[in-house]
Amino acid sequence: MHMRLTILMFLLLLTACAGVAPTTDNALHAADKGHENHYRSLYLFSRARIADFEGDYPTALNLLREAILLEPDSARLHGEVAAIKLKIGQIPEALEYINKAITLDPNYRTPYVLGGVLMAAAGKDLEAVEYLRKAVKIDPAKEDAYLHLAMSLTRLFEYEEAVSTLKALVKINPDSILGYYYLGRTYSQMKLYRDAIGYFTKVLELKPEFDQAIIDKAATYEAIGDYPRAIDTYRALLDRDEHRTAVLQRLTQLLLQQRRFTEALEYLRLAAQSGLGGQETIRKIGLVHLELEQYDEAIAVFGEMLEKDPSADNIRLYLGIAYEEKGELDSAYAEFNKISPDSAQYFEAVSHVAQILKEQGKTDAAISVLKKAIDAHRESLELYLNLSTLYESMNKPQAALEILLDNEQLFQNESRFHFRIGVLMDKLGKRTESINRMKQVLLLDPKDPQALNYLGYSYAEMGIHLEEALKYIKQAVEIRPRDAFILDSLGWTYFKLKRYDEAINALEEAITLVDDDSTIVEHLGDVYAARRAVKKALTQYQRALELAPERKELIEKIRKLKGEQSEK
Repeated sequence: MHMRLTILMFLLLLTACAGVAPTTDNALHAADKGHENHYRSLYLFSRARIADFEGDYPTALNLLREAILLEPDSARLHGEVAAIKLKIGQIPEALEYINKAITLDPNYRTPYVLGGVLMAAAGKDLEAVEYLRKAVKIDPAKEDAYLHLAMSLTRLFEYEEAVSTLKALVKINPDSILGYYYLGRTYSQMKLYRDAIGYFTKVLELKPEFDQAIIDKAATYEAIGDYPRAIDTYRALLDRDEHRTAVLQRLTQLLLQQRRFTEALEYLRLAAQSGLGGQETIRKIGLVHLELEQYDEAIAVFGEMLEKDPSADNIRLYLGIAYEEKGELDSAYAEFNKISPDSAQYFEAVSHVAQILKEQGKTDAAISVLKKAIDAHRESLELYLNLSTLYESMNKPQAALEILLDNEQLFQNESRFHFRIGVLMDKLGKRTESINRMKQVLLLDPKDPQALNYLGYSYAEMGIHLEEALKYIKQAVEIRPRDAFILDSLGWTYFKLKRYDEAINALEEAITLVDDDSTIVEHLGDVYAARRAVKKALTQYQRALELAPERKELIEKIRKLKGEQSEK
């Protein structure tokens, strides 16, 4: 208001002076007119800025157009119109005013920034980069052009220039929070995660409450497989603001993936209290109770869900499983039998019914249930696989194999079908046929980790094609890097190749993932024995025997090693 009054008083003084001392000098008159237009334009510009601030864009545009009539060569006025046009989505008109402003004053920085933002928003990052480079050159001290330029360069995969642009920014302004933040984002996109974490850490030193940097830092920890730190980072943010939906969901998912079920349950309950995820969150709570063997709690959760929706067969299946795990087989049997043959859960329910009958010693009834289901659903691979597994559990591997071979024409293109046949053939001592089946699996699914592992381990056990075995198993490890049994195969193959250091590394990693498998522990003992590290070998053999006391071959290995040790 003060500025407006000053301008008005100045204009009144000009008018008063004109009345007292008129002049006939045309040049002077033109100069006075120019000054009057300038101050009038300045007044209109000020009013337009106020209208813009209040969100009254039509008024702001009208005032600016009036100002341009007074000062048609003003790059600043054209730039202001362009900025408002951008806000209201009038893109072509905004671009016209941007280019007009640049034509009027090629050294005026603002329209270059506006042009860069506009082009980037339109997905035209190449054009955006041209505008923004000029903006940086005109005034290297201002931050916004660097940031927009770096973002466009990143979208163009011009990572090196994006990094150099941001580093130039933080050199000029060592306290540029956004400069460090976008360096972190760019390095993360380059998969240089350690560098990214360093820059996110710098951001949080400058601004500890920068929540998005915390989230990005946690996501970067995830990317490098440092899940404990990712979880701690998400948890710290959530402790500060428990209503952050995305963080709560991500934290819960990570805890579930890491099988930290007790902690996951805490946050799932918080999500349920917040109304997040609806019935899906409740379902996860029930499944976590199942994982924690809290069967009564799981039964209560699933029972309550079924009261609200009795047609939810997936929930009924979980309820049946909870009863089955608790040992209440009659209740489980009843729930499984309520699932309709038309349901997507029917095949799994039938399998559980057959298993319950088998556990009750009613194997003929179990076989009958599965065969009856097969007669009604001859296309169901699951039913054939379950019947085969049932025969195998009854120590009838030949019958298990025949039920599959008799129906092979139905499932020629099913990799799981051929895998199961391969396993049974191996069990029956038909290793060559088994290997051929695994190769058939890989023709159907070249990235089947179990078939890759089975084939590689078979070769390693036979002591043949060891380099080929290593190739297969390495492929399996790439697909499942944290599968202890595949890592065991890798270690065993290295052992067969006499690459003992690599064997020890693979087997020790496998044991960190699964520490109660006697075969993996025995394999590590075998490697130490081959290295003549007798004490270490004995330690592993004894530990393997503790895990599986029925394995008499371990007793023989221990006896033999102790005998060799006493001879020395």
